[in-house]
Amino acid sequence: MESVKNLIVGAGITGLSLALRLQEQGKDYRVLEARDEAGGNIRSRREEGFLYDLGPNTLLVRDAQVDALLQTLPLEEIGANPLARRRFVLNRRHQPVALGPKALLGGSLLSARARLRLLGEPFRASAQAEESVATFVRRRLGPEVLDWMVDPFVSGVFAGDPEQLSLPASLPRLAQMEQEHGSLLLAGLRRKKASLKSRLISFAGGMQDLPRAIAKELGGNLHCNSAVTAIQRTANGWHVTSTTGEWETQRLFLCLPTDAILRITPADARDLHTRLAEIAYPQVATLALGFARQQIQHPLDGFGLLIPRRLQIPTLGALFSSTLFPARAPSGQVLLTVFLGGAQEKLPKEDQLVAQALNDLSPILGIHGEPKFQRVQIWPRAIPQYHLGHADRIAAIDAVTARDWPGVSLLGNWRGGIALGDCIRNGLDTAQSAY
Repeated sequence: MESVKNLIVGAGITGLSLALRLQEQGKDYRVLEARDEAGGNIRSRREEGFLYDLGPNTLLVRDAQVDALLQTLPLEEIGANPLARRRFVLNRRHQPVALGPKALLGGSLLSARARLRLLGEPFRASAQAEESVATFVRRRLGPEVLDWMVDPFVSGVFAGDPEQLSLPASLPRLAQMEQEHGSLLLAGLRRKKASLKSRLISFAGGMQDLPRAIAKELGGNLHCNSAVTAIQRTANGWHVTSTTGEWETQRLFLCLPTDAILRITPADARDLHTRLAEIAYPQVATLALGFARQQIQHPLDGFGLLIPRRLQIPTLGALFSSTLFPARAPSGQVLLTVFLGGAQEKLPKEDQLVAQALNDLSPILGIHGEPKFQRVQIWPRAIPQYHLGHADRIAAIDAVTARDWPGVSLLGNWRGGIALGDCIRNGLDTAQSAY
């Protein structure tokens, strides 16, 4: 049996960031990871000249803490193509339209009536209670903005349903803009220049370069292939059983998805289990599809394409990966990253996924023929959903943990934000607050 003051279970990006900060503070710690390498769902592969990500594809750096962490690591950062500012959404005629002021003020995405309604946005009253994303957008911006702009964004980013997602939990910046300025349009006009200019990045070997770099910094303090099977309270802290040994610790950090926490915590922790089980995770498939450039008519001159659910097209959208970052496809070829599933769509069977994606995207992007390269990754539990009541749910989890689980912290992308930057910051903040 080994003894350590701080034991971190789970080497996803949250656990890794927490560990790196504890190491910087000179704290005694270890990290246990069930898989053979760190990174959680951040996975990159290089095959047949294609470099693709199976999980997160980008990191938006807009936080000084995240930026500072990146500066300490030996990483070759790759900035996104400036064309990434252009993001397409499908209109009623199944035509890709670039989002932006022109889409709001003219063009074929919104009707004249919907654009006229936007002029009244500054005069609408602010909400006094929690709302869903859909209710908020209908009230402030109108139903067409919800259907043709916000719903595809929510489907693409959260794989979620705007009717169920809590606005303050899922999109806190919008809730804050309304509360502080009484209007989204006025907030945009009054917005002060950020102290740190945000940037969209990846790395030379894909997103997995980031957890690999942190894992290297942690060295022997990271134990892979060490799945935790049970935890038990002791007089001085916690006893942790793993597939490679047993541990005694004073502080225990469970940086895990909710189902993994449920598996290793005692069955009598009913209050905690009930709340954690309320957090839903939809199923999502990620497809990496490579084509000869001449097989696709669309110029692929942007970040990617989102598809409104109103059009009843199963595919959620596609990233133009070889446009976003260099060296993602062999010369003369292009790479698309396609997403299916989510909270509003039933995921096709695995052997039908590529055919479904081609059926949906071929008439939109002008794709001819079969892909030269294809890889499929199914995530049975992809992205945690911050449904209505999420803040109260998290508060209840924290209250139960403080009462029954002294010295234990529960972390993961099921709280505090699903984006990589949010997860990194949450790990760093936890390390700071723990001491």
